[in-house]
Amino acid sequence: MADFKFQGLVGSIDRHNPFPSQFVEPRIVDIWMPPGYSENPGQRYSVLYMHDGETAFDPSTSRFSHVDWGMDETITRLMVEGKIRPTLVVAIWSTEKRVLEYMPQKLPEGKSRERFISQIQSADGGQPASDLYLRFIIDELKPYIDGHYRTLPDRANTFMLGSSMGGLITLYALCEYPNSFRGVACISTAFPIGRGIVLGYMKMNLPKAGSHKIYFDYGTKTLDKGYERSQQKADEIMLAHGYTRDVDWLTIRYDGHRHSEIDWRKRVNVPLEFLLGS
Repeated sequence: MADFKFQGLVGSIDRHNPFPSQFVEPRIVDIWMPPGYSENPGQRYSVLYMHDGETAFDPSTSRFSHVDWGMDETITRLMVEGKIRPTLVVAIWSTEKRVLEYMPQKLPEGKSRERFISQIQSADGGQPASDLYLRFIIDELKPYIDGHYRTLPDRANTFMLGSSMGGLITLYALCEYPNSFRGVACISTAFPIGRGIVLGYMKMNLPKAGSHKIYFDYGTKTLDKGYERSQQKADEIMLAHGYTRDVDWLTIRYDGHRHSEIDWRKRVNVPLEFLLGS
């Protein structure tokens, strides 16, 4: 572990390069602490786990848009304004196996699944490995974080956020480990992949309402312009499982927003306030 800094960073980052695992390939994990973490030893923190962690803080490692989410600035501002609880961010970098690790694994059986898995194997060189990726987070990473940082380790203070395929693995994590997460934010969720095959899994496995908060959103430009129909189907599933819009579930359409950190950065305060509101 090494202290990591770059120009403009708010707060501080401990970088593991790499963080070891027996389940998946080792990768970089950044643990972000807000200003005052070292000076306030009595303060304990909720934890937000974030996929595609290379895009969270540093524009130089956001390889597609060259814009970061600005999580350090936004969370610090929201904490100062009293809009969210004290929070740490665990930013998990993706690898060359991103598609395989982020694609939900327990898909509905049938010919559609067989065709889709065949396509994944052909395009990405392997089978979905999201179950092992989640075991890395639940069995290795989270215990380390809770053992080395001043966290509130219970479900009520554990959250997850991801965008695009990161939104899929975020939803999958909640469904597979409902006792581990209080809330999740699925940004520009890639529901259209595989002709909406993940929606079938969601219909069968989404936890019933009462113990969780779930946030969805999507834009209307670039890749997101094709997301509205599948998100509407996801919303129907939310209603069928007893979730109440604006109470324990939000879905928001952002007109003019693109499938990019450029626009995700502009609106990330909304899911943060919804999930982490103090």
